[in-house]
Amino acid sequence: MNKIACFLLAAMLCCFVSANAQPLSLSYASPEKENFSAERLARIDKIVQKYIDSGWINGGIAIIAKNGHIVYHKAIGYEDITSKTPLKKDAIFRIASQTKAITSVAIMQLVEAGELLLNDPISKYIPAFKKPRVLEKFNRADSSYTSVPAKKEITIRELLTHTSGIGYAQIGNDTMNMIYAKAGVVGGIGLKGGLLADNILALAKLPLLHQPSEKFTYGLNTDVLGYLVEVVSGMSLSDYFSKNIFAPIGMKDTYFYLPKEKQGRLTMLYTEDSNKHAVKMPEMIRLNGSFYRDYPNLAGGSFYSGGGGLVSTAYDYAQFMQMLLNGGDYNGHHILSKASIRIMTTNQIGNIFSGKGINKFGLGFEIVTPSNYGQSYYSMDSFSWGGMFSSTYWIDPKEKIVGQFVLQMYPSSHSDINEKFKVQVYQALQ
Repeated sequence: MNKIACFLLAAMLCCFVSANAQPLSLSYASPEKENFSAERLARIDKIVQKYIDSGWINGGIAIIAKNGHIVYHKAIGYEDITSKTPLKKDAIFRIASQTKAITSVAIMQLVEAGELLLNDPISKYIPAFKKPRVLEKFNRADSSYTSVPAKKEITIRELLTHTSGIGYAQIGNDTMNMIYAKAGVVGGIGLKGGLLADNILALAKLPLLHQPSEKFTYGLNTDVLGYLVEVVSGMSLSDYFSKNIFAPIGMKDTYFYLPKEKQGRLTMLYTEDSNKHAVKMPEMIRLNGSFYRDYPNLAGGSFYSGGGGLVSTAYDYAQFMQMLLNGGDYNGHHILSKASIRIMTTNQIGNIFSGKGINKFGLGFEIVTPSNYGQSYYSMDSFSWGGMFSSTYWIDPKEKIVGQFVLQMYPSSHSDINEKFKVQVYQALQ
């Protein structure tokens, strides 16, 4: 082969690699660059505006990236529906259960560091969970109960898959709400004080709703994992996240409690009136216990809920999602291995389902498998979750898409807009 042919071949190879390489950090690009129709993406604006005009929501923030290129990032609607103050796309929102993915990554980092194994019993690190018991009979009159010994110890894997038998305080089923309330166990967000350690050690004394590994029960599992991170690392969960995840990725607006200079960016939390219309949530509400609306702005806050305590921006969290899509690398830093992400996004619950019909669950994520592929716009092996305040996100490894839609409402009778948003993303893809 002559020198000219070699040069041309090398040039073509470089162009191919450049065109197909996954960017290691997010940047903005036109929709057309990533085979999206800008005209069809504009349908998102119309749908969100319809919900705003109907009084159902105050507004929403959406972000879509493909191949590391952000093709859509908008805030539509109002921060304050009374004054018509526009919602900004860098608004800081309560990500609630989107925190769980970050805690799950932290656990996998500790596995990779040789500090843990997924099949270790949690009692190896938090002895209070030794010899768990399972609820047998419950007396609603006084919240008393009887229990029987569990057949096995709870493992770290079962906490990651929500198959431990631990329920949710405040927002779980009535039985566990009453048992947890009597013992002073809380859901972990909306608090004005307290410590994660105290909550988890109190939880450890209480019965499981069912035998470990037999069912999927969405609960305080990831809060237990957050405390596990603290025990094993010797750091607060806040400090661990900052050092090992947020700083390397470049997540500059993600916290448990906001610094004073950023508190003005915390977006308002909304609820519904009797007509199912959006209204500002009162500063304090009863949610099987007290719930403080503006908890992220507390000075000196000390409760670090690994299951739901963080706040972030759509862009910050999109960076975290892009890291996962990249196979664990972002911004020149290696956060997690491809092998760990593969395990996290593989069915870990066998023949049981995640509580949403036929869906399956990995380690921290709901996943698309052959059982539910035909009912989703997502590609096979996509993984996703959302937050209590009606936010949702997903990562699609086949199409190389990360998507997120943010609402700040609880409850929300019109959360079907989240599903409509997902449809609009894929119908715009050419």
